[in-house]
Amino acid sequence: MGVAEIGIKGHMSGFDQGGEAADRAGNVRPERIELRNLAHDTLAIVLAGGRGSRLAELTDWRAKPAVPFGGKFRIIDFALSNCVNSGIRRIGVCTQYKAQSLIRHLQRGWSFLDGRFEEFVELLPAQQRVTADWYRGTADAVYQNIDILRRHRRKYVLILAGDHVYKMDYARMLADHLASGAVMTVACIEVPLADASQFGVMSVDVNGRISAFDEKPARPAAMPGDPDRALASMGIYVFDEGFLYEQLIRDAETGDSSHDFGKDLIPWMIKSGLHVHAHRFRDSCVNMSKGAPYWRDVGTLDAYWQANMELTRVVPDLNLYDVDWPIWTYQEQMPPAKFVFDDDGRRGMAVDSLISGGCIVSGSTVRRSVLFSNVRVQDFCDIEDCVILPNVEIGNNVTLRRAIVDKHCRLPDGLTAGVNPEADRKRFHVTERGVTVIVPESLGQRVHHLR
Repeated sequence: MGVAEIGIKGHMSGFDQGGEAADRAGNVRPERIELRNLAHDTLAIVLAGGRGSRLAELTDWRAKPAVPFGGKFRIIDFALSNCVNSGIRRIGVCTQYKAQSLIRHLQRGWSFLDGRFEEFVELLPAQQRVTADWYRGTADAVYQNIDILRRHRRKYVLILAGDHVYKMDYARMLADHLASGAVMTVACIEVPLADASQFGVMSVDVNGRISAFDEKPARPAAMPGDPDRALASMGIYVFDEGFLYEQLIRDAETGDSSHDFGKDLIPWMIKSGLHVHAHRFRDSCVNMSKGAPYWRDVGTLDAYWQANMELTRVVPDLNLYDVDWPIWTYQEQMPPAKFVFDDDGRRGMAVDSLISGGCIVSGSTVRRSVLFSNVRVQDFCDIEDCVILPNVEIGNNVTLRRAIVDKHCRLPDGLTAGVNPEADRKRFHVTERGVTVIVPESLGQRVHHLR
């Protein structure tokens, strides 16, 4: 059922119409009233214009935030759902690279907010409104829409990346920002030091004030007392509105700037002695797993495959079944998944797997896999540890292991992939961890549908 049909704007389980949690008697807790007011005074901007080149073929025809995830969602749904569940219902989405499938998804699945109450998800494509350039960096994407943003007259602006998977109460970050007295707050998370060069790495004092910030350093600094971990930026920022616009204008007029929040604005503010605060993700994380907050940067094919595979565990780290913090999306009306034939050697079944609506598994076995909507699996197939995106047709006697299959692929009878990486490399892309990626083009097929 799509979000429009279930009437999200009227009620969400565990939340009142403003988005704040209520007790069992229906009384809103006082602290949630304060968080609701902060959320009401906030405009969210989701940066969704990037390609995500490390996802290789999966982003040849779509922006990274539009990549399907988790059986029925797209990656951007997590940031947008966090906004709505936090009570933030004024949202702009900056788009640029091959955005058509993303735009269609937003139009179909995120048009339920009520404009009569100034609620919206507004598309902000690169329009060359301020300069003759396309978006040149994360800060420039916001700057080029500054005239639109000013009209909304909110006290705070929340800047989000549209390409991470996590569940977060942004209202709690807003409260931390207000309490700190900072002009800007950066959400941060602890990451292994070996991975820290992919992020902005910061140092903070005992009060949470950021004293140093280095974007994607070759040699990241470890956390004090923990030589194996670093404190990394999540690409989530809160600004006082007027201060943000001042900084965007100043940066736009700086000739040698790359116009990026992590590379330019944050380091400049810290060097200038301005108060930039670090907000710990564990203080606003909704999904804690084994005492650690869940957050995934699915920016590589291996990370994307692994994050999907984690969902097939008996108790996955990411809880998609939480009715108090649902992940909203658009999905077509489809019949239930179906499994047919129960003969020895020809049994339609799926074990430890996520199977979405419209799927038919006919006399084949699926194990530890994620099948998105409308996947058809013919007889005598053996599928293990695979991510099969929507509208894929798998022929007879197909064997798949550790594979990602893109939308609209038609796998011919007898195909074997994921068993012999060396043989696969002659036809398909194989990742460092041996995951085989199959797209229509690698099968010699031409696709006329959006991905």
